[in-house]
Amino acid sequence: MSHIRPLGADWLDQIFRAKAAMNGGVIRRRVADVEREIGRAAFELEVRKRGFHLIECDGTFAILCSAAPLQIIC
Repeated sequence: MSHIRPLGADWLDQIFRAKAAMNGGVIRRRVADVEREIGRAAFELEVRKRGFHLIECDGTFAILCSAAPLQIIC
C-alpha cells in the first residue's frame, strides 16, 4: 500500500526543516504562496500543532518558531 502525501506536504516540510524553525527563529512566507501551495487553514493548523505563533501583515506571514509567550509591545 502506498503512502499518499497531501498536496503541499513537501513544501510544508521544507519550511519547518529550515534552520530558523529548528533554532526558534522567524520564518517569512508570502500569503499568496501559502494559499497556492497548501492553503491558509492547513498552514495555520501546522503552525498551531507546533505551538508556534503566526502573524500576518501586508501580504506576508511571519512564523515565530517558539512556543514561548508572545507580547506585542506596540
